[in-house]
Amino acid sequence: MSLFKSIATFGSFTFLSRITGFLRDMVLAKYLGAGLISDAFFVSFKLPNLFRSLFAEGAFASAFVPIVSQKLCDGKEEARKFSSAAISVLAFFITIFVIVIEIIMPAIVTILAPGFASNPEQLALATTLSRITFPFLLFISVVSFQSGILSSLGKFAAPASAPIILNLLMVASVFIFVPFAPSTAHGIAFGITFAGFIEVLWLRYFLRKEKMFINIQFNMPKLLKDKDIKTLFKRMAPGILGSGIYQINVMVSTIIASLVAPGAISWLYYADRIQQLPIGVVGAAISVALLPILSTHIKNNDDAQTRHAQSKAFEYGAMLAIPAMIAIIILALPITNILFQHGRFGAFETEMTYKAIIAYIIGLPFYVCVKAMAPNLFARGDTKTPVKYGLVSFIVNIAASMALAFPFGHIGIAAGSAVSSIVSFFLYYFGLKKRGFWNIEHSLVKQIIKITFCAIIMGIVLKTSDYGLRLYFGNWLDFHFFIKLSLFLGLCLFGLATFGLLAKITGVINIADIKKALSKNAKAKKDKKVSAKSA
Repeated sequence: MSLFKSIATFGSFTFLSRITGFLRDMVLAKYLGAGLISDAFFVSFKLPNLFRSLFAEGAFASAFVPIVSQKLCDGKEEARKFSSAAISVLAFFITIFVIVIEIIMPAIVTILAPGFASNPEQLALATTLSRITFPFLLFISVVSFQSGILSSLGKFAAPASAPIILNLLMVASVFIFVPFAPSTAHGIAFGITFAGFIEVLWLRYFLRKEKMFINIQFNMPKLLKDKDIKTLFKRMAPGILGSGIYQINVMVSTIIASLVAPGAISWLYYADRIQQLPIGVVGAAISVALLPILSTHIKNNDDAQTRHAQSKAFEYGAMLAIPAMIAIIILALPITNILFQHGRFGAFETEMTYKAIIAYIIGLPFYVCVKAMAPNLFARGDTKTPVKYGLVSFIVNIAASMALAFPFGHIGIAAGSAVSSIVSFFLYYFGLKKRGFWNIEHSLVKQIIKITFCAIIMGIVLKTSDYGLRLYFGNWLDFHFFIKLSLFLGLCLFGLATFGLLAKITGVINIADIKKALSKNAKAKKDKKVSAKSA
């Protein structure tokens, strides 16, 4: 599968996942609002996801995918055996970890949200909710592992669609679990853990379709002596440290937010959810699609194809992230109002959230480009360099957040994250350039300038259109939900059409190249079917 098609497939399903995620967040905003209860809930929701990024999506995936991609070159059976051993070891240690954390949960919550200490009821609620949600870590770690196998097989749709299950079940929890739970927060927390179990079953079905029958093994002493498992852990160690640095970043941001003001954790959560749409659709899609492709090119010593794939990934990231950043800055207030201002989420919460969105989103293009560059190191088995870069970014983030949080409140915390992304971008770029792995060529610089020009013009058109709506209708955000949603979608489509037209005129988008990439993939699928029939 081509890089373009891989990114498009993963990105499309991730986009659908983010849309259902917004539906989920609308429900959370309506029923939980942005206050003491929602802060307690979001701490419990963040906790398993914090360790999920540490063990699964970060260190484990970065070390596992290049190895299993290389194993697939030796045959699917070799990849299956290695995968079975790896998931067995992962599940064993994470199960023990979950049990230990459940026991000491009050201390963990106190560390994560020291601001709750002044309110014993809020602290007790956060502890209870965290105990309900934490087993989600085990299930989602297995899901991340299953996703890594499917991605190595070139199957991106199923892994990208798995988060949709979580989103829909959290929405359904309001009707399934909440009526039988002590509170709305308890019911939704139960839905989170149940969703993790369903996601495991979902991806298991697709693995079996690919004849990848993963068998859990229990002989830990034997597994830990296996050469490939030792290699996996050796590569994971720096990755755990690197992911740990990032997660400490998240944790410290939560700690600072808990001290800033009641509701600050929730405002930052909702704001982060908006920036996670382009990050998930663009950044994650590029990273997931690029890693196995680069691993294959590097193993074949094909330097030209490696550089070409890296340049294309960077270009696709810039082409999607730069206009997304400008559009979200201009439409931050309407986005927050339409998505979240319902029920217990009022105008004040909207104002606090949309300002944080603007601060966060400035770092978007830099973050997405980092996601495009990082696989170049992981594909070469280099998990130490990202740790060093992560440590520098961590120090910058904490310093910037603390320096900006007290004069600017929660907005300063979001701005600190953006500053960290900018620093991380330059670390990765100059790191790749210094090693001779890749550098931005003149033609790519010209493309980025064109993309930025088109995005700025699009932003001017969007701002003018929004101003025109306000002149004609007054404050159109006071209209009925479906009316203002229709006007908002009209603005988005107008902005998208403007960017698309300008991109076509300036040569940013080449329709012929896109058709070529799609037709090449279709031909490859057809040839594969023909060869399968003849076999």
